[in-house]
Amino acid sequence: MMRGAPSEARQRLLSTATAVFYADGIHSVGVDRIIAEAKVTRATFYRHFPSKDDLVVTYLQEVHQMERGAITAAIAAHSTAADSLLAVADTIAGMIRRPGFRGCAFLNAAAEFPDPAHPVHQQIIAHRQWFLDTLTTLMAQVAQDSSDAAARHFVMLRDGAMAAGCLFDPALVVDTFLRGVEGLVRIHGERRPATAG
Repeated sequence: MMRGAPSEARQRLLSTATAVFYADGIHSVGVDRIIAEAKVTRATFYRHFPSKDDLVVTYLQEVHQMERGAITAAIAAHSTAADSLLAVADTIAGMIRRPGFRGCAFLNAAAEFPDPAHPVHQQIIAHRQWFLDTLTTLMAQVAQDSSDAAARHFVMLRDGAMAAGCLFDPALVVDTFLRGVEGLVRIHGERRPATAG
């Protein structure tokens, strides 16, 4: 059975939720506000999203797809792993520079949904695992023997930049982050063994 395009009401609900969850936090935004701002009925809301948690999971899936698309495009535009890693950093820097930036949607959600068994928390972990796997694959082409540690280091730099980017001058945060990633890629590249294993 072929699925049709998402309904206009569902898209409105998701767009509204994406904006208000990111701007104001998930727990502080009630279903009534989303229904009012999306201009749909309560019945329409529950027809598309049986619970608020279902909407939150879908919101994070939507953010994941947007970030994945941007990072995949950045990687595809470069021919070397080192350049791709720098391009991923540039993409993240672009997110931090955007007006209305309020940190990482996934880290923000993690603070509100700490239970590892909760579907929202599981969505957060899935996104972070995808990001770490993507970086590890690229880092393995730069320095196979240290790719796991280097990828984890990149993730920590990214997390710090995302947290600091909404607290301090984004330009300074971005500059520090990009220098950090550039140094990370260079150092691990210089450690590459002379002969491939």
